[in-house]
Amino acid sequence: MNILIQNGRVIDPASGFDHTADVAVADGHIVAIAKAGEKLPANFKAEQTIDAKGCIVAPGLVDLQVRLREPGYEHEGMLASELTAAVAGGVTSLVCPPDTDPVLDEPGLIEMLKFRAEKLHRARVFPLGALTRGLKGEVLTEMSDLTDAGCVGFSQAEVPLENTQVLQRALQYAATFGYTVWLRPQEMHLGKGVAASGPLATRLGLGGVPVAAETIALHTIFALMRSTKARVHLCRISSAEGVELVRAAKKEGLAVTADVSINSLHLSDHDIGYFDSRARVTPVLRQQRDREALRAALADGTLDALVSDHTPIDNDGKALPFAEAESGATGLELLLSLSLKWAQDSKVSVLRALDVLTAQPAKVLGKVQGQSNSLGQLHVGGVADIVVFDPTVEWHVTPDALHSQGKHTPFAFDMTGMSLPARVKATLVAGRVAYQAA
Repeated sequence: MNILIQNGRVIDPASGFDHTADVAVADGHIVAIAKAGEKLPANFKAEQTIDAKGCIVAPGLVDLQVRLREPGYEHEGMLASELTAAVAGGVTSLVCPPDTDPVLDEPGLIEMLKFRAEKLHRARVFPLGALTRGLKGEVLTEMSDLTDAGCVGFSQAEVPLENTQVLQRALQYAATFGYTVWLRPQEMHLGKGVAASGPLATRLGLGGVPVAAETIALHTIFALMRSTKARVHLCRISSAEGVELVRAAKKEGLAVTADVSINSLHLSDHDIGYFDSRARVTPVLRQQRDREALRAALADGTLDALVSDHTPIDNDGKALPFAEAESGATGLELLLSLSLKWAQDSKVSVLRALDVLTAQPAKVLGKVQGQSNSLGQLHVGGVADIVVFDPTVEWHVTPDALHSQGKHTPFAFDMTGMSLPARVKATLVAGRVAYQAA
């Protein structure tokens, strides 16, 4: 179908383009971006027009951390519900970790997941394969076979590798074949608490996770990167000290990228309140100084991408004492709004706010098998993954407003009273309208 997105403010962080323009889409690709006074191709006839006056037209968002809950946890989220939530939030491409049941450590499981996702015709799904069989930290998976099946990298998800020799071998193998290893830096034994170590956790009697749990793991990863020359993406940095180590590693020239979650970017340990399980997330919410360091690091490029860390949890998983509640929160539909709120609060440009959701995470993915190299950007000839949103709308997060099967979020209005900017008007995936607001 030929679609014309008319009179929107078109922003493409990858090229710096920021003008009022019309975007013409045909056969799944962008065929023209015409600024005011410029003409569309004479042979282009729109079959559908989207009025984007007053709206921003941007590349579809690329979310590097999304749990879809299939296979194995369908009671908490289904592919259909979570991919619907993705496009409702403007997310057109997402990366999912391998900690499903069964674990994504066999090519057949990867192929089945991608096949089922593609049949739904919503967001693109890029799985991470398990770094070790069953995530048990003992035997490496067949990375080559998993890559052929569609994996974009390899991860231990939330299961730290206790055996450093196994991690070294994994990085050596990945470096040999050019694979990226995705790691959340967490020392196995120090990371067993449920809240950030500090006065609040002590007062509440909660087991603490010290900053050292993150920094020790980072020192280990960087030491192994120097010897193996591997490429590593660090998932959800949570502390000021961690930010400084990432900054130093980049300055040194290590092939490292990093992201931060919307939870750590906006909340601190005080948002736990009196044991509110909606704020039971991983990594734990740290102190305000950490939050401010993360915000500054995302602004200056030390941290490359912002992720939703979307984890749908059912009521039974959250209706428990804080320390026993399941960790995680829904986030896909909040990612865009929380990035723009960070930009407002930190005096960061809208261009940068969209950059950390589009061009930068697309760079982390690099060349993806079977895809053009235009993910996360808008250009003539590129794939038409596009989000249209109204930046002037303010809204309150309520469970009823979410498409995700998971309704629990620490940003629910009754908890923080946080008003969020921007609502998605339409989302296109490969030139097809995957979501359009009523």
